[in-house]
Formats: sequence, structure tokens, C-alpha cells
Amino acid sequence: MKVKDIMTRNPVFLQDTDFMTHARQVMRDRHYRTLPVVDSKNRVLGILTEKELLNIYSTKSNVTVEGFTSEFPFIYPEMDMMEAAKLLIHAGVGRSPVLKSGQEMTLAGILSVVDIFRNLKTDKIPKKKLHEIMTKDVKTCSNKDQISKVWLNMKETGISGFPVLKNGELVGMVTRRNIINAGYARIEREDEQGTRSTMSPPVERIMGTPAYTLSSEATLAEAIQSFLKLDVGRISITNEGKLVGIIDRNDIIKAFI
Repeated sequence: MKVKDIMTRNPVFLQDTDFMTHARQVMRDRHYRTLPVVDSKNRVLGILTEKELLNIYSTKSNVTVEGFTSEFPFIYPEMDMMEAAKLLIHAGVGRSPVLKSGQEMTLAGILSVVDIFRNLKTDKIPKKKLHEIMTKDVKTCSNKDQISKVWLNMKETGISGFPVLKNGELVGMVTRRNIINAGYARIEREDEQGTRSTMSPPVERIMGTPAYTLSSEATLAEAIQSFLKLDVGRISITNEGKLVGIIDRNDIIKAFI
């Protein structure tokens, strides 16, 4: 199957002259984690992700998108779906623009890991269980941790979501998306330096609940169904009620390639 068969045509995009405040509003309203950025001739300049939004929130917000774009994998309509999946995984992004051609860098569509999920052939899903592909060294936070602390941890580790524990029990998940949607992403420079951390609310105010989980003995096919149904970026893995791992969409795609 080719990229052109599964990509989203006429996708939502940002102009390089748009303000970051507008970008934030579009991401919040449309629930997108990544958006392509184009110039006046519809040529793709880069992508804007939630990570860039969080970074800009600690400085001024009346700046344009142009200076905060990231590089993206070059994906074309005629490319094989699984070859494109490899590029997404290598780049560490969940969505990427599809270019009309290598010579013409205009926006033809957008491809996401979810698009690939929805078109995986069930007879080709590897017969693996989640304990074989999950990340076992799970970074967590407490329900009482301040949002500013969690934000800094996300920035330092590059991890966009942490399981939330209350007295050692899994109670939810906090992600960059939660921080942006709740409006707490405007963290002042003092918070970033830790001088006003007492002003920041606890994570339990914005975390996603309930805590979505799968058993470590669940199959890859069951995980794919859960990701599609819940529309989440990661799911905690438990064994007899204890948190033992975590998987994200990239982990699942890696099992295919």
C-alpha cells in the first residue's frame, strides 16, 4: 500500500507568518500534536510540535511560527507505507507532511502513525506479547508533583508523557497535551529556573484519567485496537496491578519493521 492511499489530503497547516498564539489555539481546538508549516507558495518549511510550543511558553508568545519549526522526514505520495513508517520512527514524530515530490516541496497531504495503524493487515501482525516490546524503565511522577517540575522533566528527557502514581498506585497519565489544553504551558522563566515552583499547581489537576492499562501478556493486535479506540499516544503496562512498563505507537510500529 502506498502513502497516497492512506494519507490525509488537504490537511490543516500553519503559515510561517502565523503567531505562536494562533498555533497553540489550532492545536488545542483540533487536538493535533504536529502541524506542517508552509510559506506563501505552499512549500513546506518544517513542522511545529507540542514540544516547540512548550519551549516558547517560557518566553514571549507574540512571535511567529517561522523560528520554531523542526526538521521532518521527506515522505512522498508514491512511497510504500512501511517505508514511510520507518522514516517516521527514525525521526521520532507521529505525523509528518507528505511532499508532492523531491523537486517540488509543496504540501500534498499528511501521514500519521494512526493512518498506518488503521491500514495494517491483521494477518501480518507479529505474534508478540507486550512484555517483549514494552519499555521497562518507566519514568513516572507523583500526583502531587508540580506541573512546572513535570514540564522540566519532559523538556530534559524528551519524554512527552508520564504515568502518575499516588502512593505507588497508578492513577493516571500526564502528557504535553494535558499541559497545553489546561493552559498551564505559559510557565514563566522563574518557574523554569525553579525560583517560583511553589506557585505551580499539582499534576493531579490536569492528568488524564482513568489510567488506561494493558496486561504485559496482551498481544500486539490487542494493543493496536486499544490505541485506535482510545486515541492516546501511550498506554501503561501492568502485571497483577503493578506498573511494569509502557508502550507507545512507535514501539508497535517498530515491531513490524
